[in-house]
Amino acid sequence: MSDEKPEGIDWHHAEQCAKVVCETGEGSGLERTIDWKQGLAIAVGVPLLIMPSIGYFASWLWSAAIIVWGLSVFQGFMQNLAYGELATTFPNASGLPGFAQNVFKTRDHVGKYDKGKLIGGFSAWSYWFAWNPVLAIFAILVGFYLHSLFPSVAASFTEYQLSLIAGVVIFGGMILVNYRGLSSGATVGYILAAFSLLPLIIITLAPYATGDFVAANITNNWLPDTWVWNTHHILILLGIFAMAQWSACAWETAAIYGPEYKNPGSDVPKALFSCGAICLFAYVIVQTTVTGVLGIDGIAAAPIDPMLPVAQAALGDIGSTIAVVMLIAAMTLIIQTAYLGSARAMHSMATEGNLPKIFANVNAHGTPVLAMVFIGLFNLGLIAMGGAPAAILAASAIGYVCANGISLFAYVKAKMNPHLAGLDRPFKAPGGWKNVALLFGLFNIPFCLIGVMYLNIVEGSFMTTAVGVVVLALYIPLWFYSQHESYDAEAAASAQ
Repeated sequence: MSDEKPEGIDWHHAEQCAKVVCETGEGSGLERTIDWKQGLAIAVGVPLLIMPSIGYFASWLWSAAIIVWGLSVFQGFMQNLAYGELATTFPNASGLPGFAQNVFKTRDHVGKYDKGKLIGGFSAWSYWFAWNPVLAIFAILVGFYLHSLFPSVAASFTEYQLSLIAGVVIFGGMILVNYRGLSSGATVGYILAAFSLLPLIIITLAPYATGDFVAANITNNWLPDTWVWNTHHILILLGIFAMAQWSACAWETAAIYGPEYKNPGSDVPKALFSCGAICLFAYVIVQTTVTGVLGIDGIAAAPIDPMLPVAQAALGDIGSTIAVVMLIAAMTLIIQTAYLGSARAMHSMATEGNLPKIFANVNAHGTPVLAMVFIGLFNLGLIAMGGAPAAILAASAIGYVCANGISLFAYVKAKMNPHLAGLDRPFKAPGGWKNVALLFGLFNIPFCLIGVMYLNIVEGSFMTTAVGVVVLALYIPLWFYSQHESYDAEAAASAQ
């Protein structure tokens, strides 16, 4: 970066802003204990997010679902170049939740309520709601697989009971494992990745060697015969893109550990784009393999667990056993990814005064345990409600669209605001990237947001949209309470 300072900027004020911004998160208790490889180990569960949507996307788009996944990962690269830059601009911010809160808050604000904090806080809350239900979705799927494949277990427990038991065991286990810090979670990530990703690769590639993959299953069934490029189907496609990015763009979670990387300036981009490269391969090849082996009718016959018949076709009965072990390990891995990400989103909001301060508490090892306990209980409640995984996903996708849209607008503001433009950026997106970020921000809000709500209505799942809107709206009273709490605490400190 050149030492020459452009004219037209109040550099004294910019340096003061840099000091304030870079201190965000200081005193929060989060500790810099991991490198990029450990961050990748935690985030590498993201490719498994394709699993709840393989059958659902094929039911709407047939083979064209493969193209949607490829385009969605491409969208992830476009967005994450901006997030990678923000991560090194604000090294103490916790990923998307931290970026938006840092950019939109008013500097030197006087008074009780800061509207800028409301925007950033709402983005963080939306991100929390996007990642949080992942725990419930995959605990439900664990219960489904256990009930479907083990008759002795199914004789003693219902699928619903197994999902609740899986939730209690996995959520409780994750709290214990990560109690001593993020590096412990990285170790578990390495182990789970070995048990899940390697078998996934074998199951995905084996059909090409055994001859079970039939290209005609794809080429003869690109789109349903009823598909017409009218407003109705375009809105459905936008809704599917919203759900696809919930999975295929979610590797931005590698940036959420910004305050815990030893060297965020280099660790964040390495972890971020290494995970992106894995996702690019995984999302395209998994949907391609499943479609090529089973065909559209075969996927329709196994909409929730299409990986199982693929494994059995390529590897026989032993393939099903391997697949179950792989899938449960994979689901546990992605539950950990979501658990740690959503807990740090809550911690970030509380640190900024956008959630009650009790959620800013960490234990002696820098782990936001209270936030993790709250999230675990919240997801046990979701499981107890008996919702279908696809419906829960559609609701949380509403939050993810909002979080991405606002965070991309935050990047644009950070590039254009003279007080923020002067901050050091160890990693930079290509020149003019603010225009790309603005384009994808508008793609998220309003287009994908309208699309996913429309898709829910078409599916007859108005309650899904209602749940998403209600959960997001709950942030407003929480925010007013938190601002009041912070204002009273500052007033009491000033009076002493």
